[in-house]
Parts: sequence; structure tokens; C-alpha cells
Amino acid sequence: MLATLRRSAALWITAVLLLCRVEAQYSSDQCSWRGSGLSHESHRRDVEQVYLRCSQGSLEWLYPTGAIIVNLRPNTEPSWGRAAGVHACIKPQPYSQGSHVYLEREGDLQMLLAEKEQVLGTVHCFSLAEGALFVEAIPQTDISRRITAFQYELVPLQGPGAHMYPYLHPASVSCKPCSDEEVLVAVCSSDFAGVGVFRGVASGPSEHSLVVVTLSRLFRQKSGVFAWGGARGRGWSGRVNVPGRCGVHPGQDEYLLTGSTHFSEAWLGCAPRYKDFLKLYAEALNTGTNPCQIDTN
Repeated sequence: MLATLRRSAALWITAVLLLCRVEAQYSSDQCSWRGSGLSHESHRRDVEQVYLRCSQGSLEWLYPTGAIIVNLRPNTEPSWGRAAGVHACIKPQPYSQGSHVYLEREGDLQMLLAEKEQVLGTVHCFSLAEGALFVEAIPQTDISRRITAFQYELVPLQGPGAHMYPYLHPASVSCKPCSDEEVLVAVCSSDFAGVGVFRGVASGPSEHSLVVVTLSRLFRQKSGVFAWGGARGRGWSGRVNVPGRCGVHPGQDEYLLTGSTHFSEAWLGCAPRYKDFLKLYAEALNTGTNPCQIDTN
């Protein structure tokens, strides 16, 4: 009964939005938004529009009251029709509370993330063709400590690396070694690339393992997933996610470690032994087939 009443109330809010044209609220950088429900606390049924046009970003809604509609769009595709081939994934912050998150399309609401689930920090994905995010505040007598916050990423269903995105295709991530061509492309285009060793396996969810690594050399990293100060204060240290069915071999053997970064976490991609990569890279240099140059000295 309560669920029915909440759904009816949310639908009423959507109808008010369509009729009354509540003033839109835009993010300053089109990637992330931070707002406060105090701006319309006296009008607790207000619905505000938020437009985010970026491949990844975050939202933080302090003192949530009323509701906000979050419109996500890829920054390279202006057409809504073509956005049907794009998925969005959101990861709530563990402190996120005060709201339920729905998918809203033409006045119909579908629960995506209940308030009590947000503390788990589980990633939820959906197609942009399914609609926008409808974030509805839960009526509270005291909103002083309520913050709704999550990160998001937009993922094309086609294109380089799309099939490896861990939250959309967990069953299709393969443990087979990369081809020579894939390795050469990976060292040039991955979110991170470096030379290091596997130190051991840390605890983690059953579908993947969290592996501790130390890098003696870091060619690139997109975000600070590896920190300076590895073993005995030398090198770079960090953790990478590896599919649970893919074995790793802790020891002294050096590997070329490449991969992608999602929600501030590293995911392992191509990882051949470094001595094998050096031979491959030398051959590519001699034949002029190397897609980029790196300093292997």
C-alpha cells in the first residue's frame, strides 16, 4: 500500500513538472552537479531539471526535498535517438541517503535504487533509451544530515573496449591472452600502463579479485589509482580488479600491466610478461607497426 502511494505521489510530481515548467537548474561544467534542496524547501513538491553532458561525472544533492530529474547525455552525440546505443552506470556513495532513485519515462517510474541499497555502493546500469533519472526525496522531519550522492559513467555498446566494460558484460570478460596487436594498442591507449609485479590477492567480491601490485615504471595513468611509494618506498603501488576465474601469479616476474579505470578503480586488461612485450615492441619498431612510442630504456 505504501509503495503504491509513493508511486502515485511521484507520478503527481511528474505531472506538475509537465504543467508548471519548474525552472531548470544546470551544472556549471556539464559533468558534475552540486545543489541543495534548501533552495525550494518551502515548495517541497518542486521538481528541478539537471542536465549533464559528459562521459563521466558526479551528482551531490544536499538536504534533498522535492525531486530532481537528471538528464544524462554523451558529450559527443547531440541526437537523443542515437543515444539509445549508450548505457549509463551509476555508483552511489556509501554515505548517500535521503532519496529513492527511479527511471522516469513519459510519466512512468521504475525503481532503480532504493535508499537503503545505496550504502552498498553497488553499480547499477541502464540504457539511456529507458529514460532519465528521477531522484525523489524521502519526506523527513530533519534533513540536516541527508545527502544524495553518486558517480556516473556513460558507456557506448559499440567501440573499442566496450565489450570489456565490467559492469555491463561481466560474463564475457575473457582470460585468454591478448594478441600481439591488442598488446601494442593497449600500451598506447589504456587508462593505465606500467611495468610491475603481482604482490598478492586482497579480499574482494566473489566475481572478481582485488590484486595488490607494485610498479617499477608507470607509463601513464588516467587517475590516481597508483600512488608513489611501493615496496620499501620505491615504485608505485595500488590494486587492480581481476575477474575471479582469471588466475594471477604473485612473485618476482615483471608484467606489462594495462587496463581501464572505472569509478576510481583499476581493472586489468592485457598483461603479458614484460620480457615478451619488449621483444614484441622491438619487432614493431623495426617494421614501423608500433602505434605509439614509449620509453623502454
